[in-house]
Amino acid sequence: MPVEDLGHEAADLVSLANGEAKSLNKLAEMAVRQVPGCAAAHATLWRDGELAEMAATHPDAAALADLAIKTGSAPLITAMRDGRQVDCPDTLEETRWPGWSEEALRRGVRCSVHMVRQFPPMTLVLCLFGVRPGVLVADSVPVAEMLARFGSTVFANTFAYGEAQRTATQLKDSVAARAVTDQAKGILMHALGCDADEALRHLRRESQRRHVKVTEVAAQIVATSAAAGRGSTASGRGSAASGRGPRQR
Repeated sequence: MPVEDLGHEAADLVSLANGEAKSLNKLAEMAVRQVPGCAAAHATLWRDGELAEMAATHPDAAALADLAIKTGSAPLITAMRDGRQVDCPDTLEETRWPGWSEEALRRGVRCSVHMVRQFPPMTLVLCLFGVRPGVLVADSVPVAEMLARFGSTVFANTFAYGEAQRTATQLKDSVAARAVTDQAKGILMHALGCDADEALRHLRRESQRRHVKVTEVAAQIVATSAAAGRGSTASGRGSAASGRGPRQR
């Protein structure tokens, strides 16, 4: 594939970075198109050793990934756990994972390479499959190495951005909750004639009694106070309006 086409595909991968499933699928498809001898591929994204997302270019590749996850004995799992590349030059001679090797041969897979890129707590594993022995070895897939590095960078940046957004949201929610709690404390201080510490203890006691969060108790107090205030205002306006009406004779 021309370099400019590779550049366009890489740009597409970046543009899809806000969707892990689509990005993984794009990465696997790029590997099949770019790497000589690669007949199928699957890409998996792991978080703290647990599968987060998976994509495959062919049902056979998907089936091998499912088998690996189900049995826990396959080059995919070894690569993910050890954090290193795993090569299988000839499936027919492979003895490390007999069950997986048998299934791979049944599906016409004669060689594979599993490349790993770690960016804690995430791990990306890009798996390539060939239908002839020896066509996929470490020295013959430099493009795949480049794709794996690029893909891991994309996902690492996406993860960092997502974490930053979650932190910002949590801070915003925390500030809002603190504001409601402080407002409820002020209402209680006025109503009960107590200080801020006693008002907070009252909120906590109600929280434990009702088995709800302190912020929920505070929100209810604020809402009740606001409703009472609106009722008083409406009543006052009604009385004033009555006073301005014509006298009855």
